[in-house]
Amino acid sequence: MSDIKPAGGDGGAPVFDLYTDLFAPRVTPQPTKAQAAAARPTSRAAVMATNAAPAIAPRSPNSLKECGLTTSQVTDAILKELYLHGSLLGADIARSVRLPFPVLDEGLRFLKDTRSIEVGQGEMIGRISYRFMLTDLGRARAKEAFETCRYIGPAPVPLEQYVEQCRRQAVTGMACTPDTLRAAFEGFIMPSGLLEELGPAVCSGKSIFVFGPPGNGKTMIAKALGRFLNTYGGEIYVPYAITTEGSVITVYDPVLHQTTDDAELASMGVTNGQTSSERASYIVSDGPVDLRWRRIRRPVVIVGGELTLDMLELQYNKVAQFYSAPLHVKANGGVFLIDDFGRQLVRPKDLLNRWILPLEDKIDYMTMVTGRKFSVPFEQLIIFSTNLDPKDLVDDAFLRRIRHKVKIDPPDKPHFQRIFELVCRQRQVSFDKESFEALYTDHYDHGRLPRSSDPRDLLEIVDSICRFKREPVRMSPDLIRDAAQRFFYKPQP
Repeated sequence: MSDIKPAGGDGGAPVFDLYTDLFAPRVTPQPTKAQAAAARPTSRAAVMATNAAPAIAPRSPNSLKECGLTTSQVTDAILKELYLHGSLLGADIARSVRLPFPVLDEGLRFLKDTRSIEVGQGEMIGRISYRFMLTDLGRARAKEAFETCRYIGPAPVPLEQYVEQCRRQAVTGMACTPDTLRAAFEGFIMPSGLLEELGPAVCSGKSIFVFGPPGNGKTMIAKALGRFLNTYGGEIYVPYAITTEGSVITVYDPVLHQTTDDAELASMGVTNGQTSSERASYIVSDGPVDLRWRRIRRPVVIVGGELTLDMLELQYNKVAQFYSAPLHVKANGGVFLIDDFGRQLVRPKDLLNRWILPLEDKIDYMTMVTGRKFSVPFEQLIIFSTNLDPKDLVDDAFLRRIRHKVKIDPPDKPHFQRIFELVCRQRQVSFDKESFEALYTDHYDHGRLPRSSDPRDLLEIVDSICRFKREPVRMSPDLIRDAAQRFFYKPQP
């Protein structure tokens, strides 16, 4: 976290900037290039803490009943795969829909008996090696299946199984120690006593209100809490999709969910690429884990001023005729950060009224286009970050439901100097005490409150001035005064 700045993000930072420097290295086998690039050193104790809570994996189903799907749902998935590809081996269909072949075979037998598919060729090692293709009747049935729902890919998980798994991997009661929390804030100049406030809030798994004047690192503190859960909170499982009331709802999002099982899936032959030979593709290793789920780090979902009430509801694709889960459902098991709260397109009271029951009962209710409702877990750490006074945003009834309120005050002079020294080291500029004292005397001793973001902003201006003059970047009283004059707003008398 050497390039983390003590403040930033307050004051309406664009959403695509909010994930910058969020994630610490993940303790996973064979990390990807992106993960390796983001890695930073961690202590032995921190790594041990990360590995201390292994994920409870959903078990691979041994039958259609354990799978939780109907014969119709499985056969529709087979028909759509064959319709798109023309013909497929039994093993390849199993990989595409992420079901063990014995479970899939029940659907294949049904389709064969009803003359919807036929076997083009096969080898003696069993039906898993047969090449299946559609008959004319099968193509007609496949078209009907597509008209009903165009979702194709890993078979969905029943809502009941999803609810059960979410309860297993809830953030409530998750282990949090001073050492691991301190590691998540590595390189951060912390106000005295802040970790002691944040630690119990994380242990409770309840909502947190982080507030205070702008520019003092509220967003970075909230993101560091997300980094803690993402790095030291262990792994959880999320399904590709769930099904209820005959509809499909996609949940897994490769943008938000960081997978940790890529190497294991590749070793099982479950990849997006083609196998080197047809015979090699017969080898299917189902293993003990249900492949309709992905193993991920606890997710961190961040929204800013663009948040609307519609974003908290199911997103229905009228053409494809299936749903996408809202952001807070995708955040289950992790962190949902509402940054710059109070400046959203939706009124704060409307947003909080929408969540007043979920925050209390840990359950939210989704409404389908048909008007049918169903409940889903509301199992994430909600963090509200705002520059505004909480009493100006919400009433006491809602504040009671936000268990922890953490105020971030402006830094005092010694704390401010430490931040200035850190930013100088990050920019490889020698810290000059005389310049610092001149800045404090000229501005902060006359009523202006220091902000944790001021050192970063002032040194950026100093850098611009020096580059324009073709001079080495340095910290001097004259340059700091020049930068402060440009940066600080002074109302006209």
